[in-house]
Amino acid sequence: MADIMRRRQLPFRRIPCSTAVSLALLALPCAASDKDVQLEAIQVSSDWLGSGLENSVKGFAGARTVVKKEEIQATGANSIGDVMRRIPGVQSTDNSGTAGSAISLNIGVRGLTGRYSPRSTVLLDGIPLAVAPYGQPHLSFAPVSLDNIESIDVVRGGGAVRYGPQNVGGIINFKTRAIPAQPGAAADVTVRESWYGEGGSTRRYSAYAGNQWDNGLGVAVLYSGQDGATWRQNSNETVNDLAFKFRYQIDSGSEIYGKFSYYDVRSKTPGGLTVAQYNANPFQNTRPYDYWSGDRKGVDLGYINFLSDTQELEVRTYYNESFRESYLASGAGNTPASVTHQPRYYEVLGIEPRYTQRVTVGSVSNDVTVGYRYLQERGHDDAVTRNFATGNVTSSSINDNATDAHAFYIDDKIAIGAWRITPGVRFEKIESVRSTRGTGNSYEVKNNKALPSLNVAYLLNPALTLFANYGTSFGPVQNTQLNSQTPGNPLIPELAKTVEAGMRWSGSQLNAEVTVFNMRFDNQIQQVTGITPATFRNIGATRHEGVETAIDYSFDKAGMLAGLNVYANYTHVRATQESGPDAGKDVPFYSRHTDSIGTRYQTGPWDFNLSSTHQSRQFSDNANTVAENAAATIGEIPGFRLWNAQARLKVPNVRGLDIRAGVNNLTDKRYYTRNIDGNAGRMVGAPRTLYLQANYAF
Repeated sequence: MADIMRRRQLPFRRIPCSTAVSLALLALPCAASDKDVQLEAIQVSSDWLGSGLENSVKGFAGARTVVKKEEIQATGANSIGDVMRRIPGVQSTDNSGTAGSAISLNIGVRGLTGRYSPRSTVLLDGIPLAVAPYGQPHLSFAPVSLDNIESIDVVRGGGAVRYGPQNVGGIINFKTRAIPAQPGAAADVTVRESWYGEGGSTRRYSAYAGNQWDNGLGVAVLYSGQDGATWRQNSNETVNDLAFKFRYQIDSGSEIYGKFSYYDVRSKTPGGLTVAQYNANPFQNTRPYDYWSGDRKGVDLGYINFLSDTQELEVRTYYNESFRESYLASGAGNTPASVTHQPRYYEVLGIEPRYTQRVTVGSVSNDVTVGYRYLQERGHDDAVTRNFATGNVTSSSINDNATDAHAFYIDDKIAIGAWRITPGVRFEKIESVRSTRGTGNSYEVKNNKALPSLNVAYLLNPALTLFANYGTSFGPVQNTQLNSQTPGNPLIPELAKTVEAGMRWSGSQLNAEVTVFNMRFDNQIQQVTGITPATFRNIGATRHEGVETAIDYSFDKAGMLAGLNVYANYTHVRATQESGPDAGKDVPFYSRHTDSIGTRYQTGPWDFNLSSTHQSRQFSDNANTVAENAAATIGEIPGFRLWNAQARLKVPNVRGLDIRAGVNNLTDKRYYTRNIDGNAGRMVGAPRTLYLQANYAF
């Protein structure tokens, strides 16, 4: 496939820089020469459905960060959330009943809520990760494990036209480990043991085996598992993640590919603590009966054909079945009044064909892509409440959900010299129905929306890219939100408009970026704090603006500091409510200031890493209440900084064996977040954690 892609690269002529542009850029070098600038391949197969995101990060017309497996391992990250905290503009806020567990994913981008990641389009190998991407985009169940991931690609701006519906918080693609690119076999196993300063210990283990044959067939098997207990009492957890991937190159210009996957998880969830309980023992579990679990079975298949040097066709389809349940007591202690069991069932079928045609007129090249995506969601969510002492059912309900969504998109990547200008539009047509069995209650909503975007990049020289973009995002009213609709609380869809501009330097030793952004989020839907069952309302408009910066520098390999690398990033976000009684106040659960710093040093078989992440204070309610109440349901959440250290040894004379040892939260900093679910209260963060990891590649 790499050979196919190389054949698609076509040269083009440079248009000289104008005097005005040169003066405006204060004598920076002019655009790259004809030899330096190459027109990218028409598109890229498989991942991202041909969006071109795999072509090059440095030339991408938006804020984007790719973290690869080696970088993930070097951080000592124990979870996906640990990795995400190191990416500019991204915060991982565990303000949910599943905080600290592997069942959910809580990612917030640029001041948007991180609770179950509802504002970002999250993908696994280009396939939507959510159990119902339109009707239930929340990742209260996130079937993805860290050890099966090869890279994490976070696009914070510039990718809106093809993905949705909710992409105001960007696009996040978790890419699983790939089939070997060259003929031959590859395999490895990894085991990691983590010991928490409080609570228990966990074991993670993973295995990979892949082969590429000369006849064009390639396969790979991936497995990742986890078991043990984390830093809270009675927090046992078990995870299994298995995938089989294949591809077959039919001829020099076409191939089929696919993946079969299975994932299951069961996690005990200790829940929040009052101030008194936290002060007595922040690691205790006052909710011994609570747990969450889920499983997912899926298949995705694709076909791509490079019809010619100027044409590409790709068709992708996928189907998955997901089950997620929670078992939650009505209060703390060993004798709760009742327990509520909430099983939820989902089926998702998707198909997406797209076609790209390159048209060249003189020195101007146009890559015009048209695509269509159909997504069908079916499922039901149940709730059964029983008296704890007698087991008798006190209430029950079953809600059936159905969504049919059609998305049509077209964009044109225009190459004029060093300029890349991509206008595009996506049109969403969505029909959703939710009905409650036995009551006659039914809620139906139809949404039609055109979402334009414009991306502009200027390749000033081979290392420096300037970019700006405008995008729109549309969030329909979701399944569980439909029940909140009343004459006094009519929910209307969310609409967000984002503008960003920045620059990116990608050199042999120095990589740096800076991005400024402004986002207006109209009619944002938010869950009302402290109410069970969940109730939602529009809080009006919010405004998110800020700056993201990052720098990474590797010292000269021939100098005195050879082997040393230093890096840092800093993000400032101001997200405020623009209407209602709390206008001008911060949106809850985000930090205005976040940063990460670190250094890596490699000498011989050794590799040493020291890093730190920091976030400033947060508020847990719209009123920005500072004083904490006794129940710990509202109040300021103090900021904190964590330090991590790691050493790695590639064992001499033992080919393929490397050992890592490290400490996360080196200073044993005590910090917490705040849960706003029915089991609300303080949620203590991970204490000092020691780990040992061994990897052997065959």
